[in-house]
Amino acid sequence: MLEFHSKKPPLYDPAHVQWMRDELVYVGFEEMLEPEIVEKRLNQKDDKVKLVFINSVCGCAAGSARPGVSLALQNTVIPDELLTSFAGQDRDAVDYIRNIFLKDFPPSSPSIALLRNGAVLYIMHRHQIEGRTAEQIAQDLIQVFNKYCSRTGPSIPREKYDKLVHAKACGQTIPLNDGK
Repeated sequence: MLEFHSKKPPLYDPAHVQWMRDELVYVGFEEMLEPEIVEKRLNQKDDKVKLVFINSVCGCAAGSARPGVSLALQNTVIPDELLTSFAGQDRDAVDYIRNIFLKDFPPSSPSIALLRNGAVLYIMHRHQIEGRTAEQIAQDLIQVFNKYCSRTGPSIPREKYDKLVHAKACGQTIPLNDGK
């Protein structure tokens, strides 16, 4: 049974990063805000392929990663479940993901992983995202989706995707959380 009692506050003002969350929810992601939700969603032995996106305020990397993963989800084959937690925001949830499910990999945000039955099938680290376009990231993910996934895509209709506005900002310009 999971016992987790930490409650780390977000590092950044939640109102200033909400649009970075909304971008992923718009294309079909479910947020995992607490370790208990992470445990429930990722520790299932249900043979489903789960995409786990660790979101980030970093404008350089996450500014390409979010659009890249969104574009990849327009593929005809996609993961069964789309899940996300936000580094620096959902701090306990991200710690739990890293310590339990990604323990064999160095911490990285943003990062994109595919898991099945709690085991990592694929992971894309920040260093594999930085300096790359959304299209390049999407192409890599599409190859992985075609290899491991079977759910029919896209995650949202093309007409809805075409209305998506991608969140881009430098993390240095986002105010820190003042605890109020």
